[in-house]
Amino acid sequence: MALLEISDLASGYKGVQILWGVSLKLQEGKLTTLVGSNGVGKTTLLSTVMGLLTPWQGQVFFGGREVTRLSAHARADLGMVLVPEGRQLFTDMTVYENLEMGAFSKRARPAFTENLEKVYELFPRLKERAHQKAGTLSGGEQQMVAVGRGLMAAPQVLMLDELSLGLSPLLALNLFEALIRLKATGLTMLLVEQSVAMALAVSDYAYVLSQGKVWLEGEARQLLKNDEIRRTYLGI
Repeated sequence: MALLEISDLASGYKGVQILWGVSLKLQEGKLTTLVGSNGVGKTTLLSTVMGLLTPWQGQVFFGGREVTRLSAHARADLGMVLVPEGRQLFTDMTVYENLEMGAFSKRARPAFTENLEKVYELFPRLKERAHQKAGTLSGGEQQMVAVGRGLMAAPQVLMLDELSLGLSPLLALNLFEALIRLKATGLTMLLVEQSVAMALAVSDYAYVLSQGKVWLEGEARQLLKNDEIRRTYLGI
């Protein structure tokens, strides 16, 4: 069953069209990856799906309900959560306070303590640094805070934009291992990622975006074997 469905979506900025009729589905409990070169519209797609950009055409369905015209706040209340590119933390606030900010919605507040423990279990380093200002953390630790803040919102679908951007291979690997653990809990996720090989290795299904359109889709492991993808994205 598709928890999130995007149909014929077109969007852009200030009259410049970026997306040209994109359609994709997120199956419940699966990790889906969206890959593609810089500038093809991956972040634009997430922003439009989340309600941060108004679509020019097309529809977004969540849990069988059309949410195309709902605000980002209303979508968050329903359980749609975005971990944005660049983390966008409150750097002068502590780790705990940043996590607390993630639990602002009505659906998240009752589960605050339970979700906080889950975040600390997933990222023990955050518990150790709970009272440290987020701006003093390493890049990898800040990304953990960003993911943790998203989880504090009690998401039904978690969208992550460029999880490994700017991180060392080891820190990126740690975060991808966390994704595997989250997938085991049945959380539905959409990952936008430039580390194509790693993203496809941990995902169930994948879409390849090119020039604002879905160029290719299929089981992630099968796409990893696709010769054109290996040449274009992996340099093989």
